[in-house]
Amino acid sequence: MSQQQITYGEIAREGLWTRNTALVQLLGLCPLLAVTTTTVNGLGLGIATLAVLLGSNILVSLCRHLIPQAIRIPIYVLIIATLVTTVELLMRAWFYELFHILGIFIPLIVTNCAIIARAEAFASRNPLPRAIVDGFSTGLGFAACLVVLGSMRELVGHGTLLADAHLMFGEGARGLTLTVIPEYPGFLLALLPPGAFIALGLLVALKNVIDRRLAQPAPATEPGHPAATATD
Repeated sequence: MSQQQITYGEIAREGLWTRNTALVQLLGLCPLLAVTTTTVNGLGLGIATLAVLLGSNILVSLCRHLIPQAIRIPIYVLIIATLVTTVELLMRAWFYELFHILGIFIPLIVTNCAIIARAEAFASRNPLPRAIVDGFSTGLGFAACLVVLGSMRELVGHGTLLADAHLMFGEGARGLTLTVIPEYPGFLLALLPPGAFIALGLLVALKNVIDRRLAQPAPATEPGHPAATATD
């Protein structure tokens, strides 16, 4: 099936689930494993990555007929770097504490293989509406993995959810922190890199189990079953 024949729903489903960047293609693992110690950290980096991926898909799709084939990759990198710099300046201005926590992983969005891959494999070959759907769904799928992974590690590591929510949502969000396990002593492994690999492995395994369950054919109804007699 050619890319032009794929429906918008199929594009969205591939970005969110079927070819999820983090769970299937295993791209962008450095920030995925490094900063997802809390839900808010994962959400912040996820939104930044989503914005860059969506913006790069839009610009590459709009300029796809103007970009020389021989220098397309350097131009893609230049576009992505410009968008990352813009996001970095915005975060520095409006979310300085969160920006300070995420640190080097904001500029490293430039090197995220998933963004360059979508620019090369999809945005450069499709019109703007399809590129927007692809960029948004792929970025949302990656951001969702960041949030889920951050929530898992925060819950196991600290026994809380949405700690430091004020870093993203303002001082009024301090009350959003949920203490799921009161007087929890904490579990350091969940907050260290090995814990990140374990949590990611569990998410990948869960996705594979769900995919296998969905791929199994529905059991045939026996002739004597009530459902069969009702349709006769």
